[in-house]
Amino acid sequence: MATSASSSVQQARQSLADRLGEIRRDAGLNGRDLAAACGWYPSKVSRIENARTAPSADDIRAWCTACGAGDQAAGLVESLHAVEGMFVEWRRMERAGLRRAQEAVRPLYERTTRFRAYSSWFVPGLIQSRAYTEAVLRAVQRRRVTVDDVDAAVDVRMERQRVLHEGSRTFAFLIEESVLRSGIGGRDVMAGQLGQLITVGSLPNVSLGIVPMRLDRSRMPVEGFWIYDSAQVNVELISGYLTITQAPEVAMYADTFAELAELAVYGADARTLIAEALQALG
Repeated sequence: MATSASSSVQQARQSLADRLGEIRRDAGLNGRDLAAACGWYPSKVSRIENARTAPSADDIRAWCTACGAGDQAAGLVESLHAVEGMFVEWRRMERAGLRRAQEAVRPLYERTTRFRAYSSWFVPGLIQSRAYTEAVLRAVQRRRVTVDDVDAAVDVRMERQRVLHEGSRTFAFLIEESVLRSGIGGRDVMAGQLGQLITVGSLPNVSLGIVPMRLDRSRMPVEGFWIYDSAQVNVELISGYLTITQAPEVAMYADTFAELAELAVYGADARTLIAEALQALG
């Protein structure tokens, strides 16, 4: 299981390890007895209980059987899969292509009513133009994906944008001004994308804030992230996709979003920055 810098992943791993330790103690077994029953080296039990080694599904089943708690194995295996899903390496998520990775998040978007997104790298997917999306996904495919299904992945992302116009959802987007001026795909693609921002920013359920470039900022840019209601945060890292569900960490990202929002400009001031970036394209 991949290790993440986020404490959410480590806490979830430790919680599973603690539960396995409780089952062993309730059975009246010490670590050496359990290891012998499972056919393991004794050190394996210690590594699992201290969350230094992640158990496999088969390890959990053997553990529970040896402790006379076979009825608890299924629930613990389900917890294991949940922990494994908190951090997913890009190569694992995208090994079958980009379309499936785009489809995987559709249920999350459909059940969310309040979206908050901050981006310091590129325009968030929900407000990307088709040409910009194609340029972004094509760059990703060339860098790390052997399957070329970019056209299908673009279709999925464009279809997902319907959530902007359905139900009573609200959206707050924060974008660093540098994103407006360092694009992808060339002049025509960026011109179309900047026009798209002006259009989307006029929607009544959308707040579009631009964080201006300045020399005296009180809060420096951070990694891009999405907050879905108050239940989940997703962060796109260089190595993979991080899902945060621990309430204290979700609140930390919400606080960071609020701090960055105070630095942003909106409405006519935001449109001015977008227009200046358009003019700079020549």
